[in-house]
Amino acid sequence: MRSRLPRTACLLRLAALCILLSHTAAYFGLTGREPLVFLPGPFSNEAPTGKAHLKQCEQMTLTRRQKRLCRREPGLAETLRDSVRLSLLECRYQFRNERWNCSLDGRGSLLKRAFKETAFLLAVSSAALTHALAKACSSGRMERCTCDDSPGIQHREAWQWGVCGDNLKYSTKFLKKFLGQKKVSKDLRAQVDAQNINVGIRAVKSGLKTTCKCHGVSGSCAVRTCWKQLSPFHDTGRLLKYRYDTAVRVLSVTNAATGETELAGPRRHGQSLRTTDLVHLEDSPSFCRPSRYSPGTGGRSCAKDTSCQSLCCGRGYNTAVRLTSLSCHCQVRWCCHVECQTCVREEEVYTCKNT
Repeated sequence: MRSRLPRTACLLRLAALCILLSHTAAYFGLTGREPLVFLPGPFSNEAPTGKAHLKQCEQMTLTRRQKRLCRREPGLAETLRDSVRLSLLECRYQFRNERWNCSLDGRGSLLKRAFKETAFLLAVSSAALTHALAKACSSGRMERCTCDDSPGIQHREAWQWGVCGDNLKYSTKFLKKFLGQKKVSKDLRAQVDAQNINVGIRAVKSGLKTTCKCHGVSGSCAVRTCWKQLSPFHDTGRLLKYRYDTAVRVLSVTNAATGETELAGPRRHGQSLRTTDLVHLEDSPSFCRPSRYSPGTGGRSCAKDTSCQSLCCGRGYNTAVRLTSLSCHCQVRWCCHVECQTCVREEEVYTCKNT
């Protein structure tokens, strides 16, 4: 009998469903057993006040233990919503010129398969949640955490930590507690999902940098103000897109020494599977035609010289001319005022043919 996926894999796989939706609604399904729950948008940058967060926690599809954690932390519900938005926007941006452009068009079927695209969805969802939690701590939106206070840098006594750093240490610790990460199942798909989830978390960790400013007489650096800062999420998204482009198809093998099953892929340049590799079990469909996995590429905009041939899958493209308005012939007037004329320009637009 096939073992059930560990809860961690189910949580993040269904969290990835957030990127199906527009910015006016978001889904954060966390167990896979309950019906879809839609949270009204738009997103707010402020933590809910009073008992508003209790209602948000109840609206989410969470386990009993997760709801208890959510109720205890007023900023958590809004942070979950922020991570949904973050993963949605980044996925769409990274795949804007690909045949699969991160629009599942209501087809959750893709998440039931083990394609490269599924791997990316899991990774970007876990990365967004890790990033959002760390940022929520440093911005004061989470009551049970604050700034990062463990730089772990030499000569720490000579530094003054005066800026609130992103608390990635708390973020990753809380994420494991919230998701209930346990020992990975022997099920092959569960191992694949766990690998991709952890790749997303590691991508965020790799972007944690120490930023410093010098203070002192005549510009000396006798005292430095330093803080931990996460890279912009675009950097994380770019790294995960590279991991997607170099994803490894794997299979299950038995470790002769331990008797445990583990993932294995083709050895590349003498290297075995790495903890930073996104992995998949199946080759992806072409995504050229409408299917249960994507709406196809018909009607998609493309660039004539760079992307039309690949994006349109050999069907060709339509050419149209549109008029666009833009500012031109700008001049600076005394004082501090810029005057521009409005120019109209013809622009060719290319869209993939449907047949």
